[in-house]
Amino acid sequence: MNTTTFPGESTAYRAARNQLLQDEIVLRRAMEAVAVSRRSLPPGGIIPEDYLFDGLDSDAKPAKIKLSELFAPGQNSLVIYNFMFPRWSKDSRPGPVKGATAQMKLEDSPCPSCTAFLGTLDRTAEHFASSGLNFVVIAKAPIERISTYASERGWKNLRLLSSSGNNFKRDYLAESAEGDQLPLMTVFHRDGDQIRHFWTSELMFAPTDPGQDPRHNGTLDMLWNLFDLTPEGRPATWHEQIDYDCCCDPAH
Repeated sequence: MNTTTFPGESTAYRAARNQLLQDEIVLRRAMEAVAVSRRSLPPGGIIPEDYLFDGLDSDAKPAKIKLSELFAPGQNSLVIYNFMFPRWSKDSRPGPVKGATAQMKLEDSPCPSCTAFLGTLDRTAEHFASSGLNFVVIAKAPIERISTYASERGWKNLRLLSSSGNNFKRDYLAESAEGDQLPLMTVFHRDGDQIRHFWTSELMFAPTDPGQDPRHNGTLDMLWNLFDLTPEGRPATWHEQIDYDCCCDPAH
């Protein structure tokens, strides 16, 4: 039985909170059960080609990097976030207001939601390699635009690549038939000399409940999960922006 109490709470609050705690325990068990099922997936399809991406080497010089080269020795899982840069064609939120990226056409500029998401992952990314996980961010924009934007945002730890010269995003459903980019998380696994697709955030394509977005990366999105802890919940009309009038330069 839970005996936790906080100052000034009523018996009605404690009774309701204890019931909610049981629901949270059920949710925790369900999340672990889904993770076990995910880990138990049979082998996925072998990659159709060893995709060649544009990146930067250790001297910040342009470099060609194969998908197979994204696996560090002894680290056999590769997680890819598909950055919507350029943004969704119907996204009318303002673009950046400063830096070289601000000079781009709106339709060529990066997605504000992806920007917010990647901002939370940038500091986390420095922990991935030591834990045995390969993590990269891939956008369709040219690598020069991607690296410039990363510098303007103050990102220091994300490994950024461009798929502008290959069909990776189209093959793995991170680009629609109309050319729109989709913010999928995709996981590959290396088994010996073979690289196979393991998992993609397919909730993006599943029917949604009324009033909900797909939440295909929902368990990873710190921003929106924090709203769920509040009495107000997720704001109905607010959406992430590239820049905010209230806040300082993100590079500082």
